[in-house]
Amino acid sequence: MPSALRLTRIGDRFRKELSEMLVKEEIRDPRLSGISVTEVKVDRELSYAEIYVSAVEGVSRSKEILEGLESASGYIRKVLSERIELRSFPRLRFHWDVTPERADRIEQLLLAIHAEEEQRKKKR
Repeated sequence: MPSALRLTRIGDRFRKELSEMLVKEEIRDPRLSGISVTEVKVDRELSYAEIYVSAVEGVSRSKEILEGLESASGYIRKVLSERIELRSFPRLRFHWDVTPERADRIEQLLLAIHAEEEQRKKKR
């Protein structure tokens, strides 16, 4: 079994290669425009690679994007296996990453709290 450090490196390499494929539009699916790979986690047995993606538009396009990735998963796996040398190549699972949207929501809440504090200070 690979070490945790090796699994992290493999996941980072997956993220880098897949991001390059998306930027260079090697995957010719219009549903996949404007997405980013946020994280890749590879399990200890190298059976599965959990790939997390997000888009600027947010969750409104998540279903469409995940369907596009699923339909292209065979091609993506083939290209990645040519670029990344592993004895056995993991299956790809795609997930929507809500972290950017949550971060944006938290930022909006903090700005609102800050604005309320400013208004309270002005009223005093």
